[in-house]
Amino acid sequence: MRRHRIASHRQDPFEEATINLTPLIDVVFVVLIIFIIIAPMLELDRVELAQAAATPNKQAANPESSPLAIHVHQDNTIWFNGKCVTIEQLTTILKTLRQQGSHKIPQLFQDKRAFFGTYQNVKNAVEVAGFDELDIILKPGS
Repeated sequence: MRRHRIASHRQDPFEEATINLTPLIDVVFVVLIIFIIIAPMLELDRVELAQAAATPNKQAANPESSPLAIHVHQDNTIWFNGKCVTIEQLTTILKTLRQQGSHKIPQLFQDKRAFFGTYQNVKNAVEVAGFDELDIILKPGS
């Protein structure tokens, strides 16, 4: 009796598997083309910060209906609901309001000529007080 060898289709153990990268490259090119088309349409230069009001907010007289309005003026002074405060006082006031159960979101009116460091200090004070959100009020588009 003769034994017949059955051909096996085993792959060489050192042969690497190949991956078809064509679909991945196609998707990357489509995303790149979309970005190239949309990028010039973005008008990032038109976003402007609202001017901090020189006069106190009229709603500050009624604390129930007034928002938590924080104004940073050009000279980097910080005003909270119509009163000039330091960053430490702002932190204390916001902590007190948060402990009283205030669910209002603080609103920041940052003058575009004020220092970025002042914005960062206000943002840190809001976070230390326990607020999760801070609305930055922008100038309405014309």
